[in-house]
Amino acid sequence: MKAAVYYENGPPNVFKYEDVEDPACLPEGIVIEVGAVSIEGGDTLNRARGELATVPHIVGYQAAGTIIEVGEKVTDLKPGQRVTTVNFAGSHAEKRSVFARTAWAIPDSMDIRTAAAIPVPFGTAHDCLFEFGRLQKGETVLVQAGAGAVGLAAIQLAKRAGATVIATASSDDRLEKLREFGMDHGINYRTQDLVAEVKRLTDNQGVNLVVDPVGGSTLQKSVLSLGYRGRISMVGQAGREEMKLDVSTMMAGNQSLSGVFLGAEIFTDRVHNNIQKMIGEIAKGELKVVLDKNFALKDAAAAHEFIENRKAFGRVTLTP
Repeated sequence: MKAAVYYENGPPNVFKYEDVEDPACLPEGIVIEVGAVSIEGGDTLNRARGELATVPHIVGYQAAGTIIEVGEKVTDLKPGQRVTTVNFAGSHAEKRSVFARTAWAIPDSMDIRTAAAIPVPFGTAHDCLFEFGRLQKGETVLVQAGAGAVGLAAIQLAKRAGATVIATASSDDRLEKLREFGMDHGINYRTQDLVAEVKRLTDNQGVNLVVDPVGGSTLQKSVLSLGYRGRISMVGQAGREEMKLDVSTMMAGNQSLSGVFLGAEIFTDRVHNNIQKMIGEIAKGELKVVLDKNFALKDAAAAHEFIENRKAFGRVTLTP
């Protein structure tokens, strides 16, 4: 099969488009013919500095496609079925092998690019808001990097739950686009003082919850944006800055900071069933996956560069 591989960490141009061996099917797993790859923020970080579990390495968390092989211990999936999948690597290829537990059936009517972009962003956003963020109706949530896939999912889910939603983005144009997904108030973090704006919008009370996929200096601003008993769900380091954080202000406000990693519980019934439920809601139009540009698999380097230049609104995809 063809795959976008690399032999060493580095910028997007480390990618090579090469022939590699087809992946083996695990007894508890499936192999799919990939129809679309959703490029995650973690994919770009892993390419830049993550561990190379294999050499050459195929990066990538998410891909959707059609099952072409089923392991002997798998009873609930079959060849020919369309699924969306998650694994810790291997999405940037024409075929991928995953555990059946990290595959979700998708409706025949669902666009394959849409399906590829569901599990990680929506599963992560839901955990940030509810499992670890304990969001309640009537509370106020700040979603950092609202134009990213996790941000867009979090805005929709928080608004549906009855929260007031404040979101940040790098331009007024991006903020305007977020309004249709449920954002009540937008903050341009390039031109506005984020913490001052949060205080102004909340009558100096601060927010109940922050979803922060950025980290670095943004995380410090998230801390300073909290109200009494406020919570932060920290879910990434998209800003790629060194993590330096002063948490001394959190004690007086009985505030809390939780790290969130969907992968730690990806095999649980809770996560599996929750993602399957949201796939159904997306199919019904109750939630929306936002897709940006699509690239051919052979152009993986250009796709990663497009993301790292912060040009994307929603998910960027690859198709073999």
